[in-house]
Amino acid sequence: MKKVLVIAGVVILLASNSFSDSIKFNENISLSSFIQNSYSKLQFVGKKPDFDIYKKGLVGYLNLKKQNRLSRSGLLTLIDFRLSSNKKRLWIIDLKQNKVVHHSLVAHGRNTGNEYATKFSNVPNSNSSSLGFYITGETYYGKHGLSLRLDGIEHGFNNNARSRAIVMHGADYVDASFTKLYGRIGRSFGCPSIPMNGHKEIIKKLANKSCMFIYYPDEYYLTNSKLANEVSAYEVLTQADFSL
Repeated sequence: MKKVLVIAGVVILLASNSFSDSIKFNENISLSSFIQNSYSKLQFVGKKPDFDIYKKGLVGYLNLKKQNRLSRSGLLTLIDFRLSSNKKRLWIIDLKQNKVVHHSLVAHGRNTGNEYATKFSNVPNSNSSSLGFYITGETYYGKHGLSLRLDGIEHGFNNNARSRAIVMHGADYVDASFTKLYGRIGRSFGCPSIPMNGHKEIIKKLANKSCMFIYYPDEYYLTNSKLANEVSAYEVLTQADFSL
């Protein structure tokens, strides 16, 4: 019994220090402990994403890994639409290194709200943002320059993203100078637009099957999102060949 406890303690310690492709998990670690430990060790000098969005995002990420739908990049993008659009509410997390590698402003759709996002839609021509998990697609050059296609993978919430041309692109209106004039940054037609400064590097980094999670505490979404299934996510952790 003592030997089992010691082994479990060592594995938990490893998981709390960093993620690693080589770390193996077993039934002695709960999903909640794993996520709490990784969050507490998340490296970033600024404001980290709140724990609840981090937890939900990581659960969805693990479920998508189980479905073999993600690349091996280990990147998780979180967008917290509870926050003012004047705040930096986008985080890109390198899960393999357990650190935030980018933090910036991000726009919401013009019919989703003014300074704050409040209404969401999956309907074509709604000019609104859509909640849930996305898998990034290919890059292309359009009217906004280099852009990133997004595939919404939650039916009824964001599955029309590609047909609606909901993409990530740079925009001049995603800037603090815009806030000085209008009290908020500019709004998109539903795209998670990011600042022009460094947008090409970010888009290239996220392209080709990384995970993006756009969050707002909508009760209907939280009740019906299948990717928020913690039991399924825990099964991923206990696989002998688990890696991020």
